Amino acid sequence: MGLVLFLMAGLWVLGWAMKTPKRARFIMIGLVYVVVVIAQLVLPETTPIRVATGGDVRPWLVLGGAVGLVVLYVWGLKRLRRLAPEPAQSAPPQTGPFREAELNRYARHIVLRELGGAGQRKLKEASVLVIGAGGLGSPALLYLAAAGVGTIGVIDDDSVDGSNLQRQIIHRDRDIDTPKVFSAQAAMQALNPFIMVKPYHRRLTAELAADLFAEYDLILDGSDNFDTRYMVNRAAVATGMPLISGAITQWEGQISLYHPASGAPCYECLFPARPAEGLAPSCAEAGVVAPLPGIIGSQMALEAIKEITGAGQSLRGRLMLHDALYGENRVVTISRRPDCACCGSA
Repeated sequence: MGLVLFLMAGLWVLGWAMKTPKRARFIMIGLVYVVVVIAQLVLPETTPIRVATGGDVRPWLVLGGAVGLVVLYVWGLKRLRRLAPEPAQSAPPQTGPFREAELNRYARHIVLRELGGAGQRKLKEASVLVIGAGGLGSPALLYLAAAGVGTIGVIDDDSVDGSNLQRQIIHRDRDIDTPKVFSAQAAMQALNPFIMVKPYHRRLTAELAADLFAEYDLILDGSDNFDTRYMVNRAAVATGMPLISGAITQWEGQISLYHPASGAPCYECLFPARPAEGLAPSCAEAGVVAPLPGIIGSQMALEAIKEITGAGQSLRGRLMLHDALYGENRVVTISRRPDCACCGSA
């Protein structure tokens, strides 16, 4: 038996010297072991080979069993180590307002002279409420999220419909019948996990508006009906909130920043009365070209960024008109009306 064990050891050393893989060396030794066991079981007791290899199969079986148990133990230990979760590593302490991943994310903002790190920090600390997660709200919400506005609220009582997907790019086909605010929340947080999104799946009312507006720094109105626009404007004037309002129909859109508290007109200064029936049909009635909400909604997000950071010249006291069919933009000056029923005495 000792001679065979010596032969096995010699094969291992020879394999090591020849840089044979461990797996091959184990196979060679295993073959020797199998041959010896078969010889002990098959050959007569007086056969020289059986005598030379110990003459009894039982010690070999015990040895094989012991080696097998050791191999099984080692394999099981490695398996458990692979399955065990790695110890959680504590995140490096945050020494500034931004994590390293955020600095990389907002690098193109930070290098802008008009924004810089200070402007990006203002965005991170800002809170914006967007009314409507439809055509105008979709691009506005996505770009506010991408830009790093820290807290974004979105209020809408509607659910995603298949007809929305032609222009409401924040939603997906799989979101049909999902409340728009939750579909929008998922898209925004997938785009930027460093922001907070507050979805309000309810209809905005005059009673709710005053309390809700007080929680935010800026209001974006992307609603699609005059009742809501007038109600939002009155709530913004009452709470002193700056209001960025956009509107679209067919091939045309408009946007302005309304803020009587800073000397700019309110929405009602410009539109003191609702248009006559049929003069301003809804998108469902008149249609709207798909990219138009993206143009005006993105402009709303841009104006929000400028308002928050103080960059450039805002549309406060100015109305931008966009004609997509002929590729024209016009900006006209608008002023407060002393007899405005909403802000005339503000």
